[in-house]
Amino acid sequence: MGWVATLDKRGIANLLKKAPWTGYAAQAVYRLWQERITAGVVGAIFDADGRLLIVEHVFHPKLPWGLPGGWMNRNEEPGETIQREIREETGLMIEVVKPLLIARTPFLRAHLDIAYLCKLLDSAAPVHLSGELLAHEWVNPLSLPPMANFHARVVKAAIAERKAYSDKDRG
Repeated sequence: MGWVATLDKRGIANLLKKAPWTGYAAQAVYRLWQERITAGVVGAIFDADGRLLIVEHVFHPKLPWGLPGGWMNRNEEPGETIQREIREETGLMIEVVKPLLIARTPFLRAHLDIAYLCKLLDSAAPVHLSGELLAHEWVNPLSLPPMANFHARVVKAAIAERKAYSDKDRG
């Protein structure tokens, strides 16, 4: 039985090599029945003094304080999303350092949350809030207001990552 399955898989692989468009067509048909996934991206941004940027969101009434970010656009890379969202929401320019956390959102069936550690490019740049935000603060990351579980997990991961980098620099 095993050699038959191998033969079928080999035949499919050979067909796809000769006519790759058949694989693309099969994927397109398959995707007709698949759920669409949305993604939100947030960024953990620290200033030169080690304070974390948090923002008060208009559209998050229960836990308004959190990290800046937003929804990913079609054909956009997650790293591009966080750069765009930070620029749109705060006017700040950042560099994406590394991914911190990816998680499925428990209350949205087909949504992923993605978080990045970000580097502030100009520490003297003023924050200019968009209409989606009420306020911002640079805070000690160890004493935060209540925030959504994902945001709190991101902050914890960001603190650990920054500590790992600073330990590496000293060693």
